[in-house]
Amino acid sequence: MSERVLVVWDDVMASYDFGPSHPLRPLRLELTMGLSRELGLLSRPNVTVAAPVPADDATLRLVHDRDYITAVRRAPDDVMGRLGFKHGLGTGDNPIFPQMHEAASLVTGASIDAARAVWTGVADHAVNIAGGLHHAMRDRASGFCVYDDPAVAIAWLLTQGAERVAYVDVDVHHGDGVQAAFYSDPRVLTVSLHESGATLFPGTGFADEVGTGDGRGTSVNVALPMGTGDGAWLRAFDAVVPPLLRSFRPQVLVTQLGCDTHALDPLAHLTCSVDGHRATYRALHLLAHEVCEGRWVAVGGGGYEIVQVVPRSWTYAISEVVGATDVPAETPESWREWAAGRSAEHAPISFSDDRSTQFRPWEGGTGDPADALDRAVAATRRAVFPLHGLDPEAAA
Repeated sequence: MSERVLVVWDDVMASYDFGPSHPLRPLRLELTMGLSRELGLLSRPNVTVAAPVPADDATLRLVHDRDYITAVRRAPDDVMGRLGFKHGLGTGDNPIFPQMHEAASLVTGASIDAARAVWTGVADHAVNIAGGLHHAMRDRASGFCVYDDPAVAIAWLLTQGAERVAYVDVDVHHGDGVQAAFYSDPRVLTVSLHESGATLFPGTGFADEVGTGDGRGTSVNVALPMGTGDGAWLRAFDAVVPPLLRSFRPQVLVTQLGCDTHALDPLAHLTCSVDGHRATYRALHLLAHEVCEGRWVAVGGGGYEIVQVVPRSWTYAISEVVGATDVPAETPESWREWAAGRSAEHAPISFSDDRSTQFRPWEGGTGDPADALDRAVAATRRAVFPLHGLDPEAAA
């Protein structure tokens, strides 16, 4: 299924680093790329690995204010911190680090490079696993995110003539920054499945957030209850995402693949597995081919169980993007030894969590009103489906 694939990566991308005590540790990227390389995913004949080009200020301004970009650039030298603090810099979530602008613009440039390759036909699929920094707003940093690389990449696609871009976000946290960037833009469909804002940062992403003006109906949110696992998560995905993508008919599919829905993730409260993640990546891949001729841009996102979860989940993601179906049952011993040396932690042997990914498709109607998951799905379908000419009570 996968033909030409671009993987945007360079070791310098690990310089997006808030420090050793911060949850967003670049080691998760290094372990992922090391595992993918060890499995030969990056050396397949259909795969090109390329270093990114940093996003310039003009491109960043497609989403971010000029004053904010200036604040990010100057923040490491702002001794008093006054310039950055009003822009969300220098907080516990977003501490200032040396060369912050350079590191953040490089991550953003990588997502633009991925989008460019897919839009121009250089590649069918492209992935920037360091990206997915979906919380950054127009004029402030938020939730470990300095620049909003998926939003900037989508905005760049619009400047190139794209008329319909779909963004699907499977991170455990609501993709609020991307939603905000396109809340009134009918050209961009944003779909976010996440733990409810009633129990998790950023406290947004409810079913009634449907967009405004001409963009009404193009903002879609499924607010999942605490404890949601693979079967329920996949039921929600299947009930909402495929019908909307088929109706919207995007020219490009951009996906944010945060893997912090995992049961071991320390920052959230869902109970999914890497097997559920793999099933999701497969579903997105199939949808890309069904609705937009395979034009698929994939970026990373959250994931804070650095050794046990992120490398396995995102190696599954990379394997799906590059078209490899032969991921072994066990991680290579050489990788485990290397990972243990880098992390002082035993790396996982099994690729799988040995969890079932079977789910009950949406049967139609409003689901089971006694079930919190079904109530969330029904609320989203009621809020958005009629705006797309879809029946909210139809079966999936």
